[in-house]
Amino acid sequence: MKSTGFKGLLGLLVLVLAASGCTEETDRADGPAVIEVDKATALVDEPVRIRITGLRPGEKVTVTSEAEDSGGSLWSGKAAFTADGKGAVDLTRDRPRSGTYRQADGMGLFWSMVPMTGEPEESNFATGDPREHGSYTVRIAARAKGRPAVERELTRTLRAEGVREQRFTVARDKVAGRLFQPPGGKPRRAPVLVFGGSEGGMSTAGEAALLASRGHPALALCYHGCPGLSPSVSDIPMEYFVTAARLLGRESGEGHDRMAVMGTSRGTEPAQYLVQNHPELFRDAIVYAPADQLYGSFPERGHAWTKGGEPLPLKPLPLDRVRGTVLAVAGGEDALWEALPMAGSIADKRGESGPHRALLYQDAGHSVSGFPYTPAGTVSVHPLTRETYSLGGAIPADAHARADSWPRVLKLIGR
Repeated sequence: MKSTGFKGLLGLLVLVLAASGCTEETDRADGPAVIEVDKATALVDEPVRIRITGLRPGEKVTVTSEAEDSGGSLWSGKAAFTADGKGAVDLTRDRPRSGTYRQADGMGLFWSMVPMTGEPEESNFATGDPREHGSYTVRIAARAKGRPAVERELTRTLRAEGVREQRFTVARDKVAGRLFQPPGGKPRRAPVLVFGGSEGGMSTAGEAALLASRGHPALALCYHGCPGLSPSVSDIPMEYFVTAARLLGRESGEGHDRMAVMGTSRGTEPAQYLVQNHPELFRDAIVYAPADQLYGSFPERGHAWTKGGEPLPLKPLPLDRVRGTVLAVAGGEDALWEALPMAGSIADKRGESGPHRALLYQDAGHSVSGFPYTPAGTVSVHPLTRETYSLGGAIPADAHARADSWPRVLKLIGR
């Protein structure tokens, strides 16, 4: 009887403590959750690991992201989770129950952000001029019922500290571009000549600044739509790109043994022409949403490319004299042209060191180029024609293509 009475009193004491909220487990469960991040500051192309801890097993929590782009637009993402048996949510591991993205993806809250006003398919997150906007802030918040909300701020950096910039103009330097040099005191990788497509202007400054942050001297080249140049893709001399490559080699001090060229859409035509016809200048080429031949001018009818003042014939581009590798990246749902079969055609060709390569993403569209983890739409208003174009694909598929291809691009040009 003595033993039974003691057990009864002990059980009553446990019940009293539990009801008063004084047990260690209850104290822990009622406190704020914790947002754990492995890197509070990172380059914009670098994934981060986010965990929510301090929850009860099976507890539901909503994690949100919020950021303001360089144009002042507010973007947000959301994902709802259920905590595991240890009271934790790992965004890299766990699939959300609902939200702005559907599959387990540690960076889903970044690329799936949608604008607070406007349609996601018609909007792109503006990272801005890397000179003025070297970074932006993403605010991560976790909210669970009955708990105080908790927040963390993460810094996404486009231009690392110590990256230096030079600007070139046609009037003074015979080319228009922005050269980004890596920080001093770090290993230097292959120089990269970077240019975009029919949109024109200095559209690749962000990519060039990021490449420099990773050790590559990178020249963002404007080849039309800048002062002193054609306003469109029309009668552009291939000699212009050669002049830019020699300027890059001279200013970077790296020469041409490892130089790469990176082009997108219409820019893939001169990129392949250069790596084929000037192996003394270039080793590798990265071509996004590529053509496999030369096409005519845009938007008006005529000749796009010239050599020695004469139009170049519109025919397939041979790649047999390429010293290194041409890597083609394309989506199967590209709505602007047949990028995926043309990328396959490129991969079927061989250079001096072996076959070329292609990264093919069946559900992606034309927006496969550039660094990952920033939101990008699938509809675009062309700056020359002011017409609205569907780029094809879907936002999650495009995001996956950029996240998967970018490390492979860096590995190729960094070898």
